[in-house]
Amino acid sequence: MSLDKTQVEKIAHLARLQIDPADVPEYATNLSNILDLVEQMGVVDTEGVDPMAHPTDAMQRLREDVVTETDQRDRFQSIAPQVENGLYLVPKVIE
Repeated sequence: MSLDKTQVEKIAHLARLQIDPADVPEYATNLSNILDLVEQMGVVDTEGVDPMAHPTDAMQRLREDVVTETDQRDRFQSIAPQVENGLYLVPKVIE
């Protein structure tokens, strides 16, 4: 697929991009090459090919979910300016 000058200018306008008029032919060539590549990939037979979530089959190492700190909520709330029913009270900032 080959794009012309007006199509490139329209794409730039829709994308809210300002491009130098001298660069339009280069953009037209590059965008046309990209569209040709997409068209070539579209004709490849992908029947039976499973989609990949990631190009490598790496598994994420997960640590065991273990409590490593003691509950200090009462200690922290004892020094807070205002607490009610285990919640910190703060001034209203949005009306």
